[in-house]
Amino acid sequence: MKGIETNIYSKIEKLPNIIDDNFFHSRELFSMSVQTPRMKPYMAVCTDESGRVVSQLLSIVRYRTSILPPFFFMHCRILGEGEYAQSDFKREDLFNEMLQAITNKLNKLTVYIEVSNLTQKMFAYRNFRQLNYFPVHWMSIHNSLHSRTPEERITEKLQRRIDNCYARGVTIKEIESEVEFNAFTRLLRKHNWLKPKRYIPDNQFFKLAINSDSFRLFITKFHDYVIGCAACVYSQHNAYLWYSAFRRKTYLPLHPDTMTIWHCIKYAHSQGYEHIYFMDVGLPFSKNPFREFILSFGGKPVSTVRWFRFSIRWINSLLSWIYRD
Repeated sequence: MKGIETNIYSKIEKLPNIIDDNFFHSRELFSMSVQTPRMKPYMAVCTDESGRVVSQLLSIVRYRTSILPPFFFMHCRILGEGEYAQSDFKREDLFNEMLQAITNKLNKLTVYIEVSNLTQKMFAYRNFRQLNYFPVHWMSIHNSLHSRTPEERITEKLQRRIDNCYARGVTIKEIESEVEFNAFTRLLRKHNWLKPKRYIPDNQFFKLAINSDSFRLFITKFHDYVIGCAACVYSQHNAYLWYSAFRRKTYLPLHPDTMTIWHCIKYAHSQGYEHIYFMDVGLPFSKNPFREFILSFGGKPVSTVRWFRFSIRWINSLLSWIYRD
């Protein structure tokens, strides 16, 4: 691209003076990933002829194990379309430069690259196609927090359930001790261990998150028992529920899932955030219990796509045909 130079950085000491507004493409998340075992960040940065950073795109390679072949593999995740400064360059053109650089860098290193949580469904559609990515239809849900209160968006039945759980002694709080932190990570891993698509970072990632102004780690307790947990990110006037886990079957009458999600929504509203996004609602199947559960809080469903590219050509071609538009 004329007038643009694109470089990829994997060491924080070499990272230039980047734009630091969007957490998912920030120096902070880059640093957290560097310090977390089995994670390695790659930041694609575009600079103009004067050396000014005009855009950046953070990709994170995750080292994973599996009970089925391949038993050890790596995949890359990109959350969102990146961060951009005011310039005369088009976002789609800058994005194409960065995505092409990351694809060339990581194609042989990872089994697949996944790009998710795009703010616009058709963003850079042509660019993805030219780089042999294929789209998978997905579902996104977010709650608006600026026009109506959370209480005005739920039913009276759900409000009574929440009030009853509070009256029975359910509490939600931020992590304050090592014991609570261990209970948080233990529940998070136990809840997700049968979900192969769901990647849970090493505990070091969450230790770093405790000291971050962009993160809040919540636990839901009944007396001394942790029955729910959630990790939320706050960036650009919005909240994001990134990780969550609940002991729904053991403590069904206490509705730990409802109480945890409700507290995340209420906290975001009390802090003045405009929206809360639920980052992994899942595939848009006609019957999706978790999606219907999240929608019960008054959220808005939005059809979107996630883009994938597998390094093995015949697999990528086959999946591109299966998920053809």
